[in-house]
Formats: sequence, structure tokens, C-alpha cells
Amino acid sequence: MRPKRVPYSRRPNPPGKPPSSFGQFEASELFCSRCRRAVPVRKRLLLILPEGDKYEYLCAHCSNSLGTKMEFEERDVQILI
Repeated sequence: MRPKRVPYSRRPNPPGKPPSSFGQFEASELFCSRCRRAVPVRKRLLLILPEGDKYEYLCAHCSNSLGTKMEFEERDVQILI
């Protein structure tokens, strides 16, 4: 039987590490160099990796790339041959 998956932000901290006061940040607005102001962002999935997912933040107006974010998550990796 598989163990129940718990979202990353709710997992207990490893022993010896103090508890964090927050989970993960989500950007709602970032500065866009093309628009020259803070704009709402869209989050796009770039890669699915064994250690987590990599996302890219895009400007909601001009689709300029404003940055990336890694969301780390433990996964069971299975290799199919």
C-alpha cells in the first residue's frame, strides 16, 4: 500500500530544523522591464523534475519572462524500460 501524499507546505520539518512560519510564496505581481511597471503575472509550468516542478512567471500584458520558481517535492521516481 502506498503512503498517503501530503502537500509540501504541510510536511513536518526534519529533526533539528526550526519550523517555518510560512509555506511557499506565490507572486501576484512582478516588475516588467518592457511595460516598466509592476504587472500581474501568469505562472507557466516549464519542467517536471524528480526533485520538483520548475515554473516561469510571465507578464500578463506582454508575455515577457519575469522569473522562475522551483517547487521542491519528494516523488517516487519510476523508470520504464
